[in-house]
Amino acid sequence: MPDIRRVGVLGAGLMGSGIAEVCAKAGYEVVVREVDEKALAAGRRRIEQSLSKAIERGKLTASDGEAIRKRLRFSTSLEEFSSVGFVIEAIVENLEAKREVFKALDALCAPHAIFCSNTSSLTIAEMAAATARPDRFAGLHFFNPVPVMKLVEVVRAIGTSDETVARVTAFARSLGKEPIAARDNSGFVVNRLLVPFLLDAIRAYEQGVGSLEDVDTGMKLGCAHPMGPFELLDYVGLDTVYAIAEIMFTEYREARFAPPPLLKRMVVAGRYGRKSGRGFFEYDERGNRK
Repeated sequence: MPDIRRVGVLGAGLMGSGIAEVCAKAGYEVVVREVDEKALAAGRRRIEQSLSKAIERGKLTASDGEAIRKRLRFSTSLEEFSSVGFVIEAIVENLEAKREVFKALDALCAPHAIFCSNTSSLTIAEMAAATARPDRFAGLHFFNPVPVMKLVEVVRAIGTSDETVARVTAFARSLGKEPIAARDNSGFVVNRLLVPFLLDAIRAYEQGVGSLEDVDTGMKLGCAHPMGPFELLDYVGLDTVYAIAEIMFTEYREARFAPPPLLKRMVVAGRYGRKSGRGFFEYDERGNRK
């Protein structure tokens, strides 16, 4: 199987742009694809802002930053993926949308190309079934913010080959990440443990166990968490957590994965957290808490 030199990243959102950035930093040629020019431009701006900050802080030289930019290519066409050896999907967390794009890529990409999904809650096997390469299909779940967070979950589906697992793990290490192996269960390792914790924090608040501030302070000072559960919920996005919880509850049918009523009401009201300016707390235009 040829060495991986060119990587295709599907999606230029918060996760996709971060994944594209770390791949380009690691020396890979990267094609970033979005559905329209507006979304593509937003992704390009996110990468540029991240690189500019790294240069300002002395973590990158100006020449390194320019070299990274030259390794990035942006497009709205899937045809650009015909020459990539490794695909990382980071589009909307919707199974049918993911299956559709992987089916199209299966006909475009070379037979040796490896497909990976950055999904945080959907099962890899269901996506791999839309292709003729389940042996070359795995999960590669990054964490936000991608340029900072070291962890990556390498997810093995029922059809994933030993060689693919080894290559995906080696690829993750080449990005400077620390990979852990996860089974193809909804939520994998981290979200399987984290999501019930966050949902239980909301239930505790609903039941009057403590104020938002006291629960957060208790978990930070009592358990050495860098962020309290409500700070983290607002950071991740209440809409995102709600969607993940719904997927996991559908998969497991266990009460601990069921979204609490308060979470649903807040999402319906448009209180998503930092990105909307209000969640459990309020934020200014720069995302700083008021």
